[in-house]
Amino acid sequence: MSKKDQKECPSEGMEYCVCQTVETLTPLYHHHGEDRPDSVLDGYPNTLDIVEALKILIDSMIPGRMTHTDVDRNELGLFLIRRLSQAWRLLRPEIERAIPFRWKGAAAVMDGAPEPTDPRAESFRAMRAFYDRLPEIRKLVVEDIKAAYEGDPAALTYAEVQLAYPGLLAVVSHRLAHELYKLDIPIVPRVMSEWTHSKTGVDINPGARIGHGFFIDHATGVVIGETCHIGNNVKLYQGVTLGAKSFPLDDNGRPIKHVQRHPTVEDNVVIYANATILGGDTVIGKGTTIGGNVFIMDSVPPNSFVASKHPELHIKPGKA
Repeated sequence: MSKKDQKECPSEGMEYCVCQTVETLTPLYHHHGEDRPDSVLDGYPNTLDIVEALKILIDSMIPGRMTHTDVDRNELGLFLIRRLSQAWRLLRPEIERAIPFRWKGAAAVMDGAPEPTDPRAESFRAMRAFYDRLPEIRKLVVEDIKAAYEGDPAALTYAEVQLAYPGLLAVVSHRLAHELYKLDIPIVPRVMSEWTHSKTGVDINPGARIGHGFFIDHATGVVIGETCHIGNNVKLYQGVTLGAKSFPLDDNGRPIKHVQRHPTVEDNVVIYANATILGGDTVIGKGTTIGGNVFIMDSVPPNSFVASKHPELHIKPGKA
């Protein structure tokens, strides 16, 4: 704190207390280990704009989910132009702010930081590549809607699935965030996935690879880790965890990044409520059904049925 600032702070009361606290607090913003603390002053990406862009993109993939505006079939093109333009204006500057973190983080220091690029030019390149993928994302979303409708007897219409199902919202959001993850955009995909986590109770890391026709029934409490690979036509129920046993450390005691830590779930698998499946070497074979409340750390052959042995029940009849 400068001498001028000290003179402006009285020796007692709120102002003095605040000035003393700030004097001690300010240096702490310049020390976050190796995660370049000067970025606090340079400017983090704006999380509110990222989330707003995500909402618009979700609304573009499933019109009506995030807005109350009626979309006439003859005006769908105009609707998409308007919404995607809004999303671009919100998201591109935040990607530009995020890109420098490719070589600022501790992981980049360990792995050998990539050569710095022009963040603005790179943000335009990434946005063009991302928008080129939107038609494929829409195709996947249509299959996800069908999987939810066909996989839940309580679903009476496709519109009900599109407008109300939290599992669908989580999957659509993930498919958008995952494309940015594949483009090596830092921070932004994780902001998207954590907003979705808070809205739906589903925690899918943007790095997880998920095939077509994916359905999460009831949704709440599902956790899917970064290196998880899920095949086609897979159905999960609430409370399922696809996690890691542990993570390897390097010689300095830091976690080693980008190694397979989470399970592989092959095609046509059903996993019932509160099942926990751990480990990068664990493979759940094609066509398998995993019962509720099981704990698995070993691979399961294709077309298996896995269930835990139920404890003995004791029922005491009540008095008439």
